[in-house]
Amino acid sequence: MDPVRDPFAPGAGTPPPELAGRAMILDELTVTLQRIALGKPAQSSILVGLRGVGKTVLLVRLSEIAETIGFRTHLIEAHEEKPLSALIVPGLRQILIRLSEIERARDAARRGLRVLRSFLNSIRLTYGDFEIGLGIDPEVGSADSGDLEVDLPNLFLAVGEAARSAGVPFAILIDEMQYLTDKEFSALIMAIHRTSQTNLPLTLIGAALPQILGLAGESKSYAERLFKYPKIGALEEKDARAALLGPIREEGARIEEAALTAILEVTERYPYFLQQWGHDAWNVAEHDMITAVDVEVATEIAIRKLDDNFFRVRFDRCTPSEKRYMRALAEFGPGTHRSGDVADRLGLKTTSVGPVRNKLIRKGMIYSPQHGDTAFTVPLFDAYMRRVIPTLD
Repeated sequence: MDPVRDPFAPGAGTPPPELAGRAMILDELTVTLQRIALGKPAQSSILVGLRGVGKTVLLVRLSEIAETIGFRTHLIEAHEEKPLSALIVPGLRQILIRLSEIERARDAARRGLRVLRSFLNSIRLTYGDFEIGLGIDPEVGSADSGDLEVDLPNLFLAVGEAARSAGVPFAILIDEMQYLTDKEFSALIMAIHRTSQTNLPLTLIGAALPQILGLAGESKSYAERLFKYPKIGALEEKDARAALLGPIREEGARIEEAALTAILEVTERYPYFLQQWGHDAWNVAEHDMITAVDVEVATEIAIRKLDDNFFRVRFDRCTPSEKRYMRALAEFGPGTHRSGDVADRLGLKTTSVGPVRNKLIRKGMIYSPQHGDTAFTVPLFDAYMRRVIPTLD
């Protein structure tokens, strides 16, 4: 069919043509945002799920919803090469400058900028210089201790107070939260805890791989009560069907039931893969009907593309010992497996492979659903590992 009319959008964080199966989560978090906008208490949230389930898409959509409600928002992506402090400073500076233009919030916002200047001076001592202009004197004694767990809560309080003075709620949205260091995550929890205690109109909405649940439990005893953790997984069958059928019909095309069933089976109903298979099946089909034969051809194309891009970029980040560990894990197929079994397959003690396993968790390649268990964070990755490394020995 005409590739120009192709309705599917495989890509990192690319909004699908139909955001199927996520209405309940969006509705729940919209209520949370509305409560905060009215000055009522509400928990912050961290969306939890594997790669390819649409966490980033939901985060962007929630940012848009927040803006329509009247929030100011700051959306960032955590990563291993830049500290959280450096990521949040530009957005906080921007919001405080905008709030300082509101007469009733001018004093609180200017104090917020002074606190931000103190915070900036403090993190420069730790991380080096940042090209952030703040032509204002620091607020001496506030957010300038050099201890992130002390300074970040003070900074969030100052921002929250400025937002309250302006009558403008503020949402910080952080993607890939699993890349935060233990210290950063602890400081963030403490900062949100302080703003919640004082009922300030500031909230956090994050997105992370499942290992964030372990980090939360280990960080602060109140973290589990401070946040809601909506689980984002594969779509229910009816929603997966809608994610394919809706866009196809919108373009005046059709798909055979056998073809639809085949796509749902091979993708395991994960949103990213639904988009990839829908895209390739559309472009393989010669007429306005996607057939089961088209899906067979599209499957070969889709797997080749995933191997060359989606899977490969993650595989290439790993060392030979890490790749060997993942290949041993892949030997057991999809799902969750005992870490001891993986070590046995490698002919090593569990304690010997522990450091490699921990590095893979830190890189976001695997996670531990519960103590002693291990699973891939990327759906279908076990099959990829068996393709790219045909034998373990």
